[in-house]
Order: sequence, then C-alpha cells, then structure tokens
Amino acid sequence: MQNYKFTKKRNMYIMTMRLLMWASAAVTCSLVIFMIIYVFIKGMPNISWELLSGEPSYLEEKTGILPDILNTVYIVFFTLLAVLPLGVGAAVYLTEYAKNKKVVGVIEYAAETLSGIPSIIYGLVGMLFFCQFLNMKTSLLAGAFTLVIMNLPTILRTTQESLKTVPQSYREGAFGLGAGKWRVIRTVVLPGCVDGVITGCILSVGRILGESAALLFTAGFAHALNGIFEGMWSSGCTLTVALYVYAKEQGEFGVAFAIAAILMVLTLLINLSAALAEKYFKRRRTV
Repeated sequence: MQNYKFTKKRNMYIMTMRLLMWASAAVTCSLVIFMIIYVFIKGMPNISWELLSGEPSYLEEKTGILPDILNTVYIVFFTLLAVLPLGVGAAVYLTEYAKNKKVVGVIEYAAETLSGIPSIIYGLVGMLFFCQFLNMKTSLLAGAFTLVIMNLPTILRTTQESLKTVPQSYREGAFGLGAGKWRVIRTVVLPGCVDGVITGCILSVGRILGESAALLFTAGFAHALNGIFEGMWSSGCTLTVALYVYAKEQGEFGVAFAIAAILMVLTLLINLSAALAEKYFKRRRTV
C-alpha cells in the first residue's frame, strides 16, 4: 500500500513537471512567433526598392537606407578581418602550445568575463580609447575595433571547444609520421575543427548586426554614402543604429519597422546558416 502511494505521487510529480515543461516551451515559442509576425506585418509593407536603394535627403523629404546597409557590410567585413586571426590564433595557442594550465585558466576566465560585460560599457571604453586617445574620432573603424573586442571571446571559446573535440590519436598519428608541431596543427587539427570556426564566425556576424549601444558611442549615426576606405574613417550609421534613430529621434516608425523586418530576416538566415554549417562539417568529419 505504501509503495502504491509512493508510485502514485511519483507519477503525479512527473506529469506535473511534464506539463510545466510543455507550457514553458509553448509560451516561449508563442512569444517568438508573435514577435516575428508582428514585425513582419508592420515592416514588410514599408519595404520598397526606393527605400533599399535610396539615400536620405531632408530637402526632398526622401528616405533611404542604402548608406546604412553599406555601413553594416563595411563594419562586418573589417570586424571579421581583425577578430578571426586573433581569436583562432589565441585558441590554437591556448589549446596546443600553452603549458601553464593556470595561465590558460585565467585567460579563459577573462574571456568569459568579457562576453558578459554589457555592450554599452564597450562603447564607453571604445569612445575613450579609440576615438579620443588614438584620435580615430567617431568612425566606423573605431566601431569595428570595439566590436573586435566584443566578439573576440565568442571566436576564442567556440574555436577552443572545437579544437578539443579533435581526437588526440590524430595528433599522435601525425607526429608518428614525422610531422612537426605546426604542420600537425595546420594539416590535421585545424581542418578537423573548421566547423567550430565557421560557427563562431556566423554567431559573431549575428552579434555585429544586432549591436547598437556600442556603435552609438564609437561609429556615430551619419547617413552618408561613402566608399569602403573613405567610409571606414568617417562617421556611419549601421542598420540597428538607423532603426534607433528613425524610431526615437525622427519618429518614422514605418521605416524603423522596415529595418526591423530586414534585421529579423538576416538574423533568421544567420541562425539557419550556423545550424546547417555545423551539421555539414560534422557529417563531413564522420565520413
């Protein structure tokens, strides 16, 4: 009788936990679906070719986000150009070369701490160091360097965890064939962890696209149409900053929702690309 009561209570507990789990999942999915549908309904009718290919003109009362799109592309390109060698190189050193485990632990702890710092603090530090101390002024280049510091922990940790998944027997087999340390890393280890590098790169692109607070302090919010080299030394507005400017400063919520819809599509594509890339390289590695 006592075992029966215990079993009944246990089954009730399991059923309750299962219902709570499904309810939590349903609420989360509902919120995500509601947000996507709401942004698309508000933003899609305002997207036009004139908006995407035009340049804003206050005299003609014309709105366009082409400079913002180009500035976003510029800052993503230069950020990845700087953060990928730094992050991958640091991960390779910490995993393959570093002997002092205490130093490695301190660096890993520092990287995890950096990833948890609010972005507005990065913006303040970037403004004081890059814009004022290094005299870069408010420019896309200063914003790109600030984003490099923000995304370095992501590249570092994803690459490091991916390096650890490469079996030690691969390294020992390459050493047994007479290969040197760097040759083993270049021809055996790095090809085996390329999925982690690509995943970290895609996640970093998503964070760059969604960043606004740090760029407000470092990159500015000018809607100027410039070439890539001239634009990097000039103040520029990315899509997320443009969304803030149009919604908060100018009150043009139609354009703001159009930019939000574009960013939502880009975010969905980036997350899908990360999942597909991870599956592809895992399948390729097991074949």
